[in-house]
Amino acid sequence: MAKLARIAGGCGALVLAAACALPPEGVSQQQMASFDQAVASVGCQLRTEREYLAVELQTGMTREQAMQMGQVRLASGAAQQIEGGGIRLTSGPCAA
Repeated sequence: MAKLARIAGGCGALVLAAACALPPEGVSQQQMASFDQAVASVGCQLRTEREYLAVELQTGMTREQAMQMGQVRLASGAAQQIEGGGIRLTSGPCAA
């Protein structure tokens, strides 16, 4: 029974991770494509108000959409959490 519970828990985590990788509602393919470039233009991280505002202006996304795109990048392994909050993009124009 415990083994079944572990398997079910693992499946739940996979479903949750897959759901997090979906693009935010209302975000176009063009906006998704411009997100990485916009984040790169502010130093490859999203943490401060200034960084978020710049990305929002460049992509046409709302704050919520920009935050959700950060979560998508985290879920896909294209970004890392920054200590103290925020993300650092690690792919595309921000790849080391």
